[in-house]
Amino acid sequence: MARVQTTLTDLARIGFSDLGRAADDLELAVQLGSVAPDDLLASLRLTADPDQALSYLVRLLRLPATPAVGLLGAEPSRTRLLRVVGLSRGFGDFFLRHPEELAALSERLIALPALAELTGALLDSVGAVDGFATIDGDAAYTRLRVRYRRILAQVTAFDLEQRDPVAGIDSIADTLADLASAALDAALACARARASTRGQSRWLFGHDEVAATKLAIIGMGKAGAQELNYVSDVDVIFVGEGDDEAGLATARAIDIATALAMMMMHAISEPGMEPSLWEVDPNLRPEGKAGALVRSLESHIAYYERWAKSWEFQALLKARPLAGDLELGERYVDAVRPKVWSSASRDGFVESVQKMRQRVTDNIPGDEVDYQLKLGPGGLRDVEFTVQLLQLVHGQNDPLVRQPATLQALVALADQGYIGRVEAQEFSHDYRVLRLMEHRLQLRELRRTHLVPRDEFEQRVLARATELAPSAVALLELWNGIKSRVRSLHERLFYRPLLAAVAALGTDEIGLTSEQAVARLAAIGFGDPKGALGHIAAMTAGVSRRAAIQRHLLPVMLQWFAAGADPDYGLLAFRRLSDRLGETYWYLRMLRDSSGAAFRLTQVLSGSRYAAELLERIPEAAAWLENDHDLAPRSFEVLSGETAAIIARHDTPDAAAAALRTARRREVLRLAFAAILGLVTVQELARGLTDVTTVLLQGTLGVIRQSSAISSGDGIEFAVIGMGRYGGREIGFGSDTDVMYVYRARSVNQETAQSVARFIVNELVRLTEDHRLPLDLDIDLRPEGKNGIVVRSLDSYRAYYERWSLTWEAQALLRARGVAGDQALIDDFEELADSVRYPVEIEPQAVREVKRIKARVEKERLPQGADPARHLKLGRGSLSDVEWYVQLLQLEHGAEHPEFRTTSTLDALEAEVAAGFVEAADAQKLHDAWIFASRARSAMTLWTTRTTDVLPVDRRQLEGVARLLEYPPDSATELEEDYLGVTRRSRAVFEKDFYGSL
Repeated sequence: MARVQTTLTDLARIGFSDLGRAADDLELAVQLGSVAPDDLLASLRLTADPDQALSYLVRLLRLPATPAVGLLGAEPSRTRLLRVVGLSRGFGDFFLRHPEELAALSERLIALPALAELTGALLDSVGAVDGFATIDGDAAYTRLRVRYRRILAQVTAFDLEQRDPVAGIDSIADTLADLASAALDAALACARARASTRGQSRWLFGHDEVAATKLAIIGMGKAGAQELNYVSDVDVIFVGEGDDEAGLATARAIDIATALAMMMMHAISEPGMEPSLWEVDPNLRPEGKAGALVRSLESHIAYYERWAKSWEFQALLKARPLAGDLELGERYVDAVRPKVWSSASRDGFVESVQKMRQRVTDNIPGDEVDYQLKLGPGGLRDVEFTVQLLQLVHGQNDPLVRQPATLQALVALADQGYIGRVEAQEFSHDYRVLRLMEHRLQLRELRRTHLVPRDEFEQRVLARATELAPSAVALLELWNGIKSRVRSLHERLFYRPLLAAVAALGTDEIGLTSEQAVARLAAIGFGDPKGALGHIAAMTAGVSRRAAIQRHLLPVMLQWFAAGADPDYGLLAFRRLSDRLGETYWYLRMLRDSSGAAFRLTQVLSGSRYAAELLERIPEAAAWLENDHDLAPRSFEVLSGETAAIIARHDTPDAAAAALRTARRREVLRLAFAAILGLVTVQELARGLTDVTTVLLQGTLGVIRQSSAISSGDGIEFAVIGMGRYGGREIGFGSDTDVMYVYRARSVNQETAQSVARFIVNELVRLTEDHRLPLDLDIDLRPEGKNGIVVRSLDSYRAYYERWSLTWEAQALLRARGVAGDQALIDDFEELADSVRYPVEIEPQAVREVKRIKARVEKERLPQGADPARHLKLGRGSLSDVEWYVQLLQLEHGAEHPEFRTTSTLDALEAEVAAGFVEAADAQKLHDAWIFASRARSAMTLWTTRTTDVLPVDRRQLEGVARLLEYPPDSATELEEDYLGVTRRSRAVFEKDFYGSL
């Protein structure tokens, strides 16, 4: 044999990486295999990993009497061998363990083997006679696994020799599913023999009993759909039954079948001399891991009729008899399959399916997302999920789309007109490419994997193995393109055809009937699908520029609306907004060019009636959604400057006040946007809302006083004092604006001063009244409460507090803060308030009075029938508990601790922790409850437009609140549990310290 004359450059061109070792191994292979160097190199050029192919070849040639020499002597067996071991280390190691099996590669398969041939070959490997293996012990397992891998090597060789492996993926996947079926039947024969032979297992049953036991193995997932991978978990469900003619009761048969199922799984998956094949996974059975391994057919049916969850019916879509008693398996499938389609019409079915998909995505480790071929964005699961969703929606009424396999289902959906043929063909091709990549990845080590390698060398091997691209870089570009297309699959296949039901699209668009479109809209969460279809028709009809843009955008926006808490109202509000803005250039441009703004718009409209109603009156505010800067709360200085400008532009108090009210509505809408989109904290929101209210009061008060005494003034000083949550800068959407009014005579007598002050108050109430966005100026915290006079002089306040003040009034003053009016009067009032709210010494009786009043408030002020655990303001562990806790410490210690003198609950709590009056851990529990309750109060107003303090019981309402609190879909119960938990912990701190030792 001539010496090898190949240069290192030649080896590099072929694809070798370790050139020095390759040259040595090539020399050895030529000598040991008696093969011409050029012939060998020509074959190596076709392998995925020439280094690996040559290395395994040398090791095989060194074995005694190796069949590898014979394979090398002829073509195409030489290339066939090298391509298999060049791609698969798993097969290389297999042939090293069992070199006699190399003969499997001597001849090319003319056609892939059918199920009967595969079953016969694997049953023969264990010497099966009448369903019982005749080969004893672990030897049967070894022979089964070796025969399986021999056949798998032949299938692999056939696969690698295909001219178009992408097009051939269907037949390969089908054969792999048949091979799994055959393996399970052979493993069941081993199990029957062991179960009826003494000493072979921990069970022993009579031969006749075992023979009479019916055990059906139901294939699920890819095995059930005849689209299995090279190495994949095989999902199964076991069904057992007795034989009345043989005298075997079903209860006894279930015991035997359970033993058979366990031993059958061991034959496939248990470690042994020959490595296991794959995992047999029975966890899709009723009750999962906690459920019985084997059930009777009647038990299965009872479970599915009464207890099964939505995802379990979705899994049954691919169920088929896989092995064992096929007649029993067919009866099982016939019984359960109709339940798949009837269950798809249940409320929330599609939502639960979507949630399950999201849960799978969320569980992908962060460092794997970009490399996940199956579960990542744009991966195999995205295609499968969308196809199954379409099947579930339309298969209720159309049996022709009830196909178990993904590719078959795509064809059926296109044939029946539910998706376009172009889209079906495009995504069928992309799905096949992804499956091909998955197959080649699994062949590398003969193990289950869905991760594209990060190593550039392994990526290059994958590129050569798939023949999809000439390099690693090119393969990644191809893959990224597929991921991008697949990510748009859901929109293209599910939502866009909805428009064809109501609008005239191009000839390449697929059209749904109205009934089909209604079914699809109902499935994704629209409560009034016919109404939704009417809105779509109205927005897309005609030849206007707006209609054209909305025809293009609505498929995407429908998906976004469906993801919202109230898609029906969101779509209706969008239609109203579009009608208001008409052909406005900036609006159409925003919808067309800014997907971020359009997405935010759907979030706002489907998540908040409060914001949607305000937006309908201020439609130009939609432009803010393009820019975070426009959604940020405006500073008090900016708001004050705008207020001054508004006043300067108007001649009368009524005109100026109307403009100020409009400005308030606009700024509240801005803050609503920011809150819905999660751009502000609850503290930032409260400060923003407080500032908006304050500039309104300041501006309105200013125009009233200017207009009433233009030349010489009104003769008094006047101020508005913020109280309660307003004084603490802690208001939310829908909060009352608690205030008190104070005046001081300057150039007029007391009677005139009182009259002027009353006039100012009356005008302030009149000019700030807003039926579109109510502002309730609440004066119930004034001296004597509802029985007190509306406005007092500073001297009257002083006299009252010195003589008559009750402890609760001192407590109310803890939040008192001047917000509008004459600064000198504000300063003097706050000085007076300090003397009352921060006493040098507080009597023990006064402390007891605070606690007594708190107990009475809990008992008497809680609305009749309200659940104390759900009341956000007065409930256990909620706002009231936290605020009274903090305020009692302020009353007791504010005199000696100036840092306690703040109107803010959280600032005071922080100061009390720093001073050592509250444990940090306890303070955190109080803080968390206060934040949670404050956020929930605002969220409920945003969701319903009504102010309410009770956490809703209705699941739909609770879901809407949860979404505004940034919970994922279907989190109503989670929100409820979180709130009850955080307030329970807060209440424990309150009871321990407030009613205890505090």
